[in-house]
Amino acid sequence: MSKRAVLEVIALGVEDAVAAQAGGADRLELVTDMAADGLTPPVETFAGIRAAVGIDLRVMLRLADGFAAGDPDRLVRTVREMRGAGADEFVLGFLDADGGLDLAAVERVVGALDGCRWTFHRAIDRSADRDALRKQLDGMPGLDAYLTAGSAAGVDDGLPTLLAEAARGGEPGYEQRILVGGGLRLDHVPGLLAAGIDAFHIGGAARPGGWDGPVSVEAVAQWRAVLDGEA
Repeated sequence: MSKRAVLEVIALGVEDAVAAQAGGADRLELVTDMAADGLTPPVETFAGIRAAVGIDLRVMLRLADGFAAGDPDRLVRTVREMRGAGADEFVLGFLDADGGLDLAAVERVVGALDGCRWTFHRAIDRSADRDALRKQLDGMPGLDAYLTAGSAAGVDDGLPTLLAEAARGGEPGYEQRILVGGGLRLDHVPGLLAAGIDAFHIGGAARPGGWDGPVSVEAVAQWRAVLDGEA
């Protein structure tokens, strides 16, 4: 039997985390401040969620809106604080002013991760050359996924890119799992699964009441059923 698809859900706090786990999420992305598209949560938030659920947690490393690294020393301090609290999976991605990969910042932060697994997030969708970015990151320790919609505008526009990149799986720069997120809808799922994509990331789709409301167990369960071919 094939391994089931991964469902990752954005969680802002313990209530979200418990609901997402109950609905069948495999993993959570922990953030705060969705008005800024998701920043690093307080370490106390991580600790509370870690104590409340048993599924994998990936902590966002992003200190301000946009995709500039900002203060690398502060990022490294944040990593050490989170690692000290037990965090062992992360999400990050930094671009320079021209939309190229800020390799120096990524290498600095990844060095502090000490081998932890991590996702390069949707900065790839804002990059000037996503193929070049992937190849620059080829072999980076711990990198096991790209969170991407295939386009800055979302999955509707990015589908051709997602399918093309899935077809290149295994090539240098393309060994990592594609984690699809950003305007993702349930009707996108069958075609993505057929292309061999097996990881999906939802935020607003798990919250029928919008970002001011909590994650819904029922909404997550609906996604779980579709990914498992049961709906």
